Amino acid sequence: QVQLVESGGGLVQPGGSLRLSCAASGNIFNIYAMGWYRQAPGKQRELVTAITIGGTTTYADSVKGRFTISRDNAKNTVFLQMNSLKPEDTAVYYCNAYSPPSLDYWGQGTQVTVSS
Repeated sequence: QVQLVESGGGLVQPGGSLRLSCAASGNIFNIYAMGWYRQAPGKQRELVTAITIGGTTTYADSVKGRFTISRDNAKNTVFLQMNSLKPEDTAVYYCNAYSPPSLDYWGQGTQVTVSS
């Protein structure tokens, strides 16, 4: 089992920034990738960004150039730096860890609200 604990959500004005953190613990040795998903009210959960154990990253088109994923291997933590936030970024953000071939672990979610 892998436990994921997120932090860093909140309310921010359009154009502002937030930094999310996700700390992993437990059986982390088989994790291949970690990432962030988000789910807005009435919408499906979608991939925002992910980073593999080799450092390969992927981003949704809607956040490219604004969001950056990074990790601290020593602390088993991934970060999501979100800049130039827009109201449409409002959602619950979930940390995800993937262990092949088919194990997905999820954090409890953290609310991000972008509003003036």
